[in-house]
Amino acid sequence: MSLVTLSNLRYGHGLRLLLDGVSGSIHESERVGLVGRNGCGKSTLFKLIARVLQPDEGEVQIARTVRVGYLEQDPKLPMDKTLRGAAAEAFASIEIHQQELEGVFERMATAEPAELDKLMARQVALEEAIEAAGGYSVGHKIDAALHGLGFTDEDFDLPVKGLSGGQKARLALARLLLSDPDLLLLDEPTNHLDIEGRRWLEEFLADEFKGALVVVSHDRWLLDRVVSRIIEIDRGVLREYPGNYAAYRTLRVERMLTVERQHEKQQDKIRQEQAFIDRYKAGQRAKQARGRESRLERFKEDSLVEKHAEMGVMSLDLPSPPQMGDFAFVAEGISKSFGDRHCFRNLTLSARPGARIGIIGPNGAGKTTLVRTLLGDLEADSGTIKRSPRLEIGWFRQNHDHLDRSLVVWQFLQNTIRSLEGAPRANEQEARNLAGAFLFTGQEQEKPIGDLSGGERGRLVLASLIASAKNLLVLDEPTNHLDIPSAERLEESLLKFGGGADGRGGYGGVLLLISHDRALLEDVCDKIIILDGEGNTRVFEGRYSEWEAKQKAERAAASERERKPSSAKSTAPKLQASQPLAKASAERTSAPKLKGRFTSLPIEKIEKRIADIGRELRVIDGAFADPKVASDTTKTKKFLAKREELQKEQSDLEEEWIRKSG
Repeated sequence: MSLVTLSNLRYGHGLRLLLDGVSGSIHESERVGLVGRNGCGKSTLFKLIARVLQPDEGEVQIARTVRVGYLEQDPKLPMDKTLRGAAAEAFASIEIHQQELEGVFERMATAEPAELDKLMARQVALEEAIEAAGGYSVGHKIDAALHGLGFTDEDFDLPVKGLSGGQKARLALARLLLSDPDLLLLDEPTNHLDIEGRRWLEEFLADEFKGALVVVSHDRWLLDRVVSRIIEIDRGVLREYPGNYAAYRTLRVERMLTVERQHEKQQDKIRQEQAFIDRYKAGQRAKQARGRESRLERFKEDSLVEKHAEMGVMSLDLPSPPQMGDFAFVAEGISKSFGDRHCFRNLTLSARPGARIGIIGPNGAGKTTLVRTLLGDLEADSGTIKRSPRLEIGWFRQNHDHLDRSLVVWQFLQNTIRSLEGAPRANEQEARNLAGAFLFTGQEQEKPIGDLSGGERGRLVLASLIASAKNLLVLDEPTNHLDIPSAERLEESLLKFGGGADGRGGYGGVLLLISHDRALLEDVCDKIIILDGEGNTRVFEGRYSEWEAKQKAERAAASERERKPSSAKSTAPKLQASQPLAKASAERTSAPKLKGRFTSLPIEKIEKRIADIGRELRVIDGAFADPKVASDTTKTKKFLAKREELQKEQSDLEEEWIRKSG
């Protein structure tokens, strides 16, 4: 059943046409990811579906009785209520039914037999309505949603009017999810969520929400795990791709290769026509030349295919940073607190040239404080830190107010980056090459910084830092305002900047990355520092996906231990398992103990094989980004089959790990 049908929608903003005659539909229970460059019209399309805007032409048809839930960027909240009271408004109909039901019970006490029959029928109808709207477990649902989105019990009584912008955004998301609409429109729902919040949202959308979903998100992990169809808005046109975001990337590369070949053929035609025009425009065939010139101009205007700026991998050389010695820093037993708030305690950490370290944890856990302490901005309360005297640090922060707004893009880069020849200042061509590598087109390179959007400004600063020949980069939430192509281009540049533990394969610089972007952490970092917000830290050697798999297994194992008799309980610390994992653990506990293909493997070999599979999956995913692989159907099918086989083996190994560790 089609919930929403779009018919020839056109919508413009000023002189810019955002949607140019688009059509499409959204079906019952469908999960759709809406992607495209910043400013392409994604939020506009949402507002048209939600009736916030009216199209210039065309029509949006919504099936009768369909309830549309839309997460606005500036949500309207009841300022006179507490946080929990505002969330509970999602179940306002239940409260009305419950109040009426209480009145029915009071009237039953004194009702005559004839009236009692009517009251009992009304009681049944009200109880059915309450059950359909969520039953009597609404309190648990409210608390679960608020906890999942990062609120604590102490936050529940906070007045809405005193909440921060991020807290209000999370509250609006909780209210929308609890309202359980038939069609859910989520516009960047992860913007104010830490990693745990993003994981909870993924599980909720995948396992609990039963309606249709359309989501705009720069979080590639969420798109991979939740959606089954991608709609791309590209220069006013909708293009559809089956599958999740990873499948979309592969299919899109194939389409872009076709577009590139078509573009090159058109350029050959243009060159041939222009050569004829230039040769004969002043001679006896001038009239014919003028006619062909007019046709050529119409062809350029109406039929010319544009080549995508992000096509292919980044071909860019970066200036080599100065050598730093054997270590960037060595920290032993360091701690830092502010009053009763402990950021980290007794942490030992070191970074060699080429290290790429991700730092994760809840909002406010002290991630930036850790970096400032490691680099000497703050003094540790205890412990020692030795730093290389040859460190040259580049720091990406969220605020870019210090930039000279009158400089155009390429001039700013020329003034801030190091020349490849070793000069302290790059030449114009080097600056333009860098701008192009970071997806600034020729026209955009002439824009003053003051006219750039927040995402464009962030992209410009990142380009300048990466090519400034610093040997230690600190990136604090660098992808917050980047669209997906920009984030992927950042990843490519960071892999060039970094390198292995010995500094080979890149430029030997050290990267400290503070981020909730799991795709960025996965592709760039080989060591993860985890802060829990209570002063505890863990140092994990490996990729983010390996850390998440370890966490998942630990939570499931802890859940199984809690289900065993108290005499058999382990003394290991208890970690609360998520509802889906707890359910899976319970099913495994009650199931007969069947012998599997990995039963005879010791737990050490199981852990090693899980890590090996993670590396093999990354190699396959990296191959999909290679245009030669993406354009070869046979190779693509072979890689997809191998990927499915590895994922099945990984799942079986994790099951066996849980049984053995329990």
